[in-house]
Amino acid sequence: MSDFTTLDGGIVTLDDATVISLSESLDGELLTPSTAGYDEARSIWNDMIDRRPGLIVMCESAEDVAGAVRFAGEHRLLLSIHGAGHNIAGNAVCDGGVMISFARMKAVSVDPGSGKVRVQPGATLGDLDAATQAHGLAVPTGINSTTGIAGLTLGGGFGWLSRKHGMTVDNLLSADVVLADGSMVVASESEHADLFWGLRGGGGNFGVVTSFEFQAHAVGPEVLSGLIVHPFSDAPELLRAYRDYLQGVPDEVTVWVVMRKAPPLPFLPEEVHGTEVVVLAAMYAGDMAEGEVALAPLRAIGNPIADVIGPHPFAGWQQAFDPLLEPGARNYWKTHDFAEMSDDVIDAVLEFVPTLPDPQSEVFFAQLGGAQGRVPDDATAYQGRSAAFLMNVHGRWSDPEADDRCIAWCRELYDRLTPLATGEAYVNFMTEEEGDRVETAYGTSYARLVEVKNAYDPTNLFRVNQNVVPTAG
Repeated sequence: MSDFTTLDGGIVTLDDATVISLSESLDGELLTPSTAGYDEARSIWNDMIDRRPGLIVMCESAEDVAGAVRFAGEHRLLLSIHGAGHNIAGNAVCDGGVMISFARMKAVSVDPGSGKVRVQPGATLGDLDAATQAHGLAVPTGINSTTGIAGLTLGGGFGWLSRKHGMTVDNLLSADVVLADGSMVVASESEHADLFWGLRGGGGNFGVVTSFEFQAHAVGPEVLSGLIVHPFSDAPELLRAYRDYLQGVPDEVTVWVVMRKAPPLPFLPEEVHGTEVVVLAAMYAGDMAEGEVALAPLRAIGNPIADVIGPHPFAGWQQAFDPLLEPGARNYWKTHDFAEMSDDVIDAVLEFVPTLPDPQSEVFFAQLGGAQGRVPDDATAYQGRSAAFLMNVHGRWSDPEADDRCIAWCRELYDRLTPLATGEAYVNFMTEEEGDRVETAYGTSYARLVEVKNAYDPTNLFRVNQNVVPTAG
């Protein structure tokens, strides 16, 4: 006999025979807290999250997923879905309920002729890039190779290729989905179109995706990319010049700004290590010679400490920030969308950077627009198409005793900038306690998201996420 957490937060006791029946139905494996491998399976990227599921279903097939969903639904058990476990909110893991793990479902298959790519939900961006770059192709995704493709896609997905080829959701062709009753459907523009709309930005609210089909594009294998590092003392003029440079740049240009203490990178002088710097991270998604011309005005701004822009393998560029995002640290984020990088926004951020709470913490601005900004707002559940910039306040540290101080710093900067933001937000960057912000984050999409939720998950079985609450259950 074992106790489990129910959907409403209560406790239910299941006998051993009931649990064994689930185990015997699987192609994969069922882990309990006493099973070898349990702690490894429940661990995720954000070390602040330490939860203990009652059962972990190590799925090896869509049928395993369907069986686990039916089991959780029948017994009204809390249910979470673990793709790669990179989400900041820690929604991959629940306490006392059932966790579906995709650690054994990481396959990627590529059709070079059509550019179509089939991806299982346990795959990371690194897995996807390795498979597609072998054919000179890439799917627009994020900027960190250890990110999971499933969570990234369901929340929207943007990165170095989004201004040229659209967001990850804009390149999703279809998805195989297990619904709340355990049935399996295909969602696309022509089948379950309302579900397909909701999956493209609405998170894991409507079902469990067991396979994604994407359209890839010709990219690389080398791209013009790299970093330009400036002293923080030049930040006021630099950020304004950066803002001016972006006016009218082609879609192929993407430049992000990172403000942090300089890590001990080999191309930085030793005396710079540990001091505040402004980093311009740039990529040109096109012809290398054209990229040199397009990035030249950016590289001419100010007096950089280092400029290491040059030809790099696209897959390698996707991994450039991995060393700063390794698992095992404590992470807390706050995010805003902005219509512009106004002087007020710049001044507020520059006031806070000198007081970064930990050398691992940073503030970055992602340049948006381009192709991703030309998709109509109602085409997908993702909102924020009109934003020019996205800011992430990335609190990161190692000492648990620093939690209160680091979280307070992130919240204070976020609050300072709230009056200047659009109100919409990228749900993948929202933390666990921001559930009351979900409606605002989705903007005009929220009412339709509720309709889709009512149709596909009226009892809110899929609630361990940035939750869209049904009104029909």
